[in-house]
Amino acid sequence: MREFLRKREEGFVSWYHCGAESAGNGALMRIAPVVLLHPTGTSAAFWLDVALASIVTHRDASSVASCVAFADLLARLLRLPAPPTADWILGTFTATVRQVCTDQPYQPRHPPLAGKAGTFPDCLEAMLKEARRNDWSTLEACEAWGSGAYLLETVPSVLWILARYAHDPEEAIVRAVNETHDNDTVAAIVGAAVGALHGRNALPAAWLRGLLGRTYTNDDGSVFRLVEEAVRRDWS
Repeated sequence: MREFLRKREEGFVSWYHCGAESAGNGALMRIAPVVLLHPTGTSAAFWLDVALASIVTHRDASSVASCVAFADLLARLLRLPAPPTADWILGTFTATVRQVCTDQPYQPRHPPLAGKAGTFPDCLEAMLKEARRNDWSTLEACEAWGSGAYLLETVPSVLWILARYAHDPEEAIVRAVNETHDNDTVAAIVGAAVGALHGRNALPAAWLRGLLGRTYTNDDGSVFRLVEEAVRRDWS
């Protein structure tokens, strides 16, 4: 965000050129609320809003594609009557990534593809294929390909945890916290997905007690009021 503001102050022509060229997971971590602005579900307009929101901070093909695919997944999870299969989760996400992502090459930092450049969709699918072939646990997978802030580590980690534990929101979040390196971000993304699927009542009451919902140091409940307003408001 500091880079965005700096570029704006320096007079960059368009705001959408001011984001950092980063394949980090920051935009993906914060993208979930855009789903609230499209109560009718996924659409071309929804995808566009997600893409524009993502490039404010991360002007990168893998970030845009990951944000669009994840927001699309959330919109679908909100409307499912029961937890989907692992195949559905992985297939839905990767199919959207393939539609959105460019052919820009990326290079994984860990096995099974360390040092081998490829498109983001190709690398992602190869990593998930390896996890399925070896029947890796979430810990084994996240240790194998890394689970840092790089999207080629964050995204497969999130997807593999959801593939294994989307039916159990508490276990999914515990795995994300305990079995990944960038665990606050991975758990936030996993939590958004299982929250969309199961709702807040499926989470342990002890986790919900004491949440202040602040955006500043002394505005208790502000986040909850913003969410309620977004749900009520007609954004058409």
